[in-house]
Amino acid sequence: MILASVTYYEPWWIQIVKALLIFGVIFGVLPMLTVYERKLLGRFQNRYGPNRVGPYGLMQPLAEIVKFARKEAFRPTTSVGFLFHAAPALSILTAVGGLALIPWGDVQNIFGTRVGLYGIDVSIGPLYVFALGGISFYGILLGGWASGSKYSFLGSMRAAAQLISYEVSQGLALVGVLITAQTLSLTGIVHAQRGVWYFIPQLCGFLIFMVASFAETNRAPFDLVEADAELVGGYFTEYGGPPFVAYLFAAYVNMLVVSGIATTLFLGGWLEPFWSHQPGWIDPIVVLVKMMLFMTLFIWIRATLPRLRYDQLMSFGWKVLLPLATLNLLVTAIIVVA
Repeated sequence: MILASVTYYEPWWIQIVKALLIFGVIFGVLPMLTVYERKLLGRFQNRYGPNRVGPYGLMQPLAEIVKFARKEAFRPTTSVGFLFHAAPALSILTAVGGLALIPWGDVQNIFGTRVGLYGIDVSIGPLYVFALGGISFYGILLGGWASGSKYSFLGSMRAAAQLISYEVSQGLALVGVLITAQTLSLTGIVHAQRGVWYFIPQLCGFLIFMVASFAETNRAPFDLVEADAELVGGYFTEYGGPPFVAYLFAAYVNMLVVSGIATTLFLGGWLEPFWSHQPGWIDPIVVLVKMMLFMTLFIWIRATLPRLRYDQLMSFGWKVLLPLATLNLLVTAIIVVA
């Protein structure tokens, strides 16, 4: 059952259709996600969110896209031209690349053709995700360095230290799941959770992964990379117009990717506890609902917790999360072997 998704070949045109469909859905969700965040933050803070542009403020993303598109494209005279423009593009490419790995459903028979409801199902799924995450770090570092601003460069160096520190704990938290599932295929991990979702036996790893994910995506309370009270705006201080939107877009896509990976590895992916024989068309809906639960958690934490100091950020990552992740890995390995 675990290998069912890799024992067939899809026609090339199905790959193109799947890519367009996945990206079309995500690009449609992202603008509404910005409205959802601002509306939810407004409720948490006892105020209104966007309510002027369109019914209930739903056209606010369109107005902001028009606003940013009309802004003048500029860069500081001290910046490095090619790298200054390549950095946000690199961030977007790596973020979008992670979407191809999220399994939205099982293999289905559509018009007589077997189609996997995912972009690709590589045999080293988690390693692929971390490889893309490592490359995306260069988009942030190059953006800060190429801006020619000491504040931007300081923000990018903060990002380097933060991402390296928390990526270690995040990776170790996932190894416990891989040992339990005995596979590196993301669809195989979902199939392995038919008995019990892994957030139950791997609760410690799940909590470590989520905390590290907040730091990896630069979300509160770990948003020191762009701490406006200290760094003006962090690594993208000198960016405006479309390049700024590119960084903002990549940040939200990274949140969706993290939510999708957490859904796949810990919440059973497309599996749900109510139907023993789940119809195939409901698989993507189940995944999307679970991902939105994680997105709501991201917003909830932002409205609840204050930003940490930088020494607290590094101390928590190396002195608390890393030992806990290592202990979780050792305990999991001992239990599986025994």
